[in-house]
Amino acid sequence: MPAAAPPLAHHDGSALYVRPGPPALGERIPVRVRVSKRSPYNGVVLRAMADDELYLDQGRPVAEDDWEIWYEATLSVHNPITRYRFLLLRSDGRAFDWLNAAGLQDFETSDSADFKMTVFGGAPHWSVERPIYQVFPDRFARSASADARPAPAWAVRRPWGQTPIPGGDASTSEFFGGDLFGLAEHLDHIEALGAGAVYLTPFFPAGSVHRYNAVSFDLVDPALGGNEALAALSRAVHARGLRLIGDLTTNHTGSDHEWFQRAVADPDSPEAAFYIWLRHPDDYVGWWDSPTLPKLNWASQELRRRYTTGPDSVVARWLKPPYDLDGWRIDVANMTGRHRGQDLAHSVARDIRATVEAVKPSAALVAEHMHDASRDLQGDGWQAGMNYAGFTRPLWTWLADPANDTNYFGLPLSVPRRGGRPTARAMREYAALLPWRVAAAMWNNLGSHDTIRFLSLVSDRAVMRAGAAFLMTYLGVPMIFAGDEWGATGVNGEHGRVTMPWDEPDRQDGEMFAAYQSLTALRGAHPALVDGGLRWVLAEDDALAYLRESADEILLVLVARTDWPGAVLDPSLLRGRRPTLLHGPADLIRSEAGYAFPSCGPAAFIWQLS
Repeated sequence: MPAAAPPLAHHDGSALYVRPGPPALGERIPVRVRVSKRSPYNGVVLRAMADDELYLDQGRPVAEDDWEIWYEATLSVHNPITRYRFLLLRSDGRAFDWLNAAGLQDFETSDSADFKMTVFGGAPHWSVERPIYQVFPDRFARSASADARPAPAWAVRRPWGQTPIPGGDASTSEFFGGDLFGLAEHLDHIEALGAGAVYLTPFFPAGSVHRYNAVSFDLVDPALGGNEALAALSRAVHARGLRLIGDLTTNHTGSDHEWFQRAVADPDSPEAAFYIWLRHPDDYVGWWDSPTLPKLNWASQELRRRYTTGPDSVVARWLKPPYDLDGWRIDVANMTGRHRGQDLAHSVARDIRATVEAVKPSAALVAEHMHDASRDLQGDGWQAGMNYAGFTRPLWTWLADPANDTNYFGLPLSVPRRGGRPTARAMREYAALLPWRVAAAMWNNLGSHDTIRFLSLVSDRAVMRAGAAFLMTYLGVPMIFAGDEWGATGVNGEHGRVTMPWDEPDRQDGEMFAAYQSLTALRGAHPALVDGGLRWVLAEDDALAYLRESADEILLVLVARTDWPGAVLDPSLLRGRRPTLLHGPADLIRSEAGYAFPSCGPAAFIWQLS
């Protein structure tokens, strides 16, 4: 039977090891590393880089108990991003291993996974405290006033409750008529679920139901209730102590956007410089070569003034009263400002960050990126990103139904089935590429409006509930796509954008809702799940386990995707502490030899170690 045990040495960016908050440039700060007494190591040296040159500091023992020794070294924050790792000396005095953010390394590793100390502030704490709830406005709720409004010219009306079609051009025209007044009427559901913020996909007028092809950034789509509806929603959200996050498309506009129409009509207009032309007026760059989504040219300073930097810019305007948005999620952030030899993505991110912090310092700024966003997420621009690469994709490969036929994020195959070891490795190694403050603020999701519904991927409600427990306990911020808490299904993004079944009890999975509700409540009651460190303790084919730790508490999380052989708990894991089951269908198994994990699944278990 395998054994669950903490790593022989560990460091992360949580308050157990590093002082909270960004240090000042040039400051010298203490950093700590814990080393098991059962390890072969008898000394620690900090290895860091200053102006890309090596410097070292000898670690000093500062605390110990029967199980481990804590060492402290001094890190000089010489650069805005200072990379460091630890050299762990073996007892023979010659051999050593490295400890970096990806774990223990017994080879000469590169600096890419080094720990990163940055001088940049992180995401606001409210944005990590409670889950984010994603709403696709057309499908969430209809108010009584929605019936009196004319449908947009592009719209094909559908009755509430009908299943959306799974693709094709017609899917962008299906109009169910949800509006922002309707959303305001159902905030009690979001509050009861335990979410702390509502993230709205775009609310600007556009040429489709998804509204990522905006025709203006100056008003709220009348089909959603107009400017008055957004202002009323904002007041209602804030009255409940919740937050409201909008969605901006900085990579492109719609081809019917007022800027693009002026650009086409007049090559000498200021707006003509907002786009990338191959030959005016008919040949231009579009997102994925789509002529309906002309790509913005961020070399234009006038575009920046209107969109990102001016006092009345698009970014700034909606953060102010009466709308008072609490932040932005940036669509297609990975492609923004990038085209062939041009790469202005970082400067656009920094512009938006500066405006957000000047207008509303408490606001959040999160980037969409479905791939490896680590080069864009070093802390000086986007505060965090949607964690498809470091959470969604690995977890999908572990929990997906082996017989699924879901396309794996554009690759020419369905989602593969992998064991727990490669899953944990993928999650650990991606997180290692990010500064801790960024990794701890990443939006984790089981699925979104752009993907298959998670229940359709795993084909098992028990597996989905286990996945939800992983979502609520792993490092980062849980993001729930509206409907998941009631067991919504859908084979892809369009098909999964189902209407909420307010008056259809047969579509409301009460057991699923109760599971989500209890997990959000548990996360809210245990700060270690919000601000604590993370140590992996088990990675088997069918089970994963980790510790979430703060100075005040330790939580042990086990997720099993099926029945499995179980595992004994090494005494160094509990260290004499008493485990108390907080969540799960079975407790630890006690014997004269100690404790063992239960072998049942699919299920998730959470223990508090007193």
